[in-house]
Amino acid sequence: MTAQAHSLANNRDTIVAIATAPGRGGIGIVRLSGTDLDPFIQGILGAKKNLQSRQATYSSFIDDSGDVIDEGVAVYFPGPNSFTGETVLELQGHGGQVVLNRLVQRCIELGARLARPGEFSERAFLNDKMDLAQAEAVADLIDASSYQAARSAIKSLQGEFSTLVTQLVETMIQLRIYVEAAIDFPEEEIDFLADENLRANLRNLQAELRQIMSRAEQGSLLREGMTLVLAGKPNAGKSSLLNALAGTDTAIVTPVAGTTRDVLREKISLGGLPLNIVDTAGLRETSDEVEIEGVRRAWSEIEKADLILFVVDITETDSPDLHEIWPEYFIRFPEARQPLILVLNKIDRCDQQPGAVEGREGCFALSAKQKQGIAQLTAHLQQVAGYQDQAEGVFSARRRHLDALARALELVSTGIQQLEETGAGELLAEDLRQAQNNLSEITGQFTSDDLLGRIFSSFCIGK
Repeated sequence: MTAQAHSLANNRDTIVAIATAPGRGGIGIVRLSGTDLDPFIQGILGAKKNLQSRQATYSSFIDDSGDVIDEGVAVYFPGPNSFTGETVLELQGHGGQVVLNRLVQRCIELGARLARPGEFSERAFLNDKMDLAQAEAVADLIDASSYQAARSAIKSLQGEFSTLVTQLVETMIQLRIYVEAAIDFPEEEIDFLADENLRANLRNLQAELRQIMSRAEQGSLLREGMTLVLAGKPNAGKSSLLNALAGTDTAIVTPVAGTTRDVLREKISLGGLPLNIVDTAGLRETSDEVEIEGVRRAWSEIEKADLILFVVDITETDSPDLHEIWPEYFIRFPEARQPLILVLNKIDRCDQQPGAVEGREGCFALSAKQKQGIAQLTAHLQQVAGYQDQAEGVFSARRRHLDALARALELVSTGIQQLEETGAGELLAEDLRQAQNNLSEITGQFTSDDLLGRIFSSFCIGK
């Protein structure tokens, strides 16, 4: 554990929080964690209450005057064999918010303080119950929007991602030992530059980093999804396409041009791929102040999109060339790199077949109203996103994990190049050291208080 982690672990306050979601429910849980919970057990359950480890005990929950707040079940987890590594007490009662708030207030009266967001998971990390990637997987599992995302979060929670990272770190350590020994003890006449095993091991390390990064990219895609913006002129059928993709009547559809004047957002799972769909106002010159603002917001969303579908009425265009149909996009964003797909809508009004338009890459014909060609477009969106529905061994990953892997891969690649072109063993050793530190950020072996604060503050309270 780092020195920063040790300093955080010195905080021995007893913390309390409601661990169930806000609102009414059949069951509500208040969770406590600390080094000594005897005052809370006696003050809430009664002085003679004897709790057995990991066994549910029926009890009344009482206030300072002995009045009953609620009745329920108490579960006792003595440390270090608990989620946080400290002693944990769960009070499982009825799910009314007033009752739960009274229980929390009673715990505060007895000396606890309200837990910060993610503080239970933070203590589990600081007490070596899990590493940082596993702690993040807890939040990812809670937030999972599809079965595939939940499955990948479970893999990370069980340590699959961490194990792979740890193995890579160990490989780097062994390579550093060899290279630095050759530098520090030149009298031993170890010619590591001529050692093909060293070069082979470095190339294997590079390949393993690429493979893990590919799997992590899939996991990140499952966790975060991608933002798809529907753009086009008024009455092109953008809202109908949104409804067709979402499978619900999310957007109002009328024959009147300019029906959509604001930004509409819908989160869906497209065959397991999380998708954030943004429907925008029709792009045209107008004097209507409300519509002008809608067009401005549309361009703002287009700029931020991961993927853009430009929808046109097939009966109103003779060209499947986006540069001719939508020149303003290329003028505004000459350096844009988002995938851009042309959707020729309303094929039910002509004899165009649904699906990819032959000879025109990134051009699809469909009828959003009749849902013709939607399946082909869905498959293409998954392909563009790089999504693999049956990908094996995908684990939950975050943007910071991808950044750390990318930095490590770049450093290893640079080190290999330095070794082969200049024979600079010192530079190779330094690149391997920095790459090791980057990978260690993923599991939290090498990190900072600021990073920990940002990560755990995004968790829900009570977890």
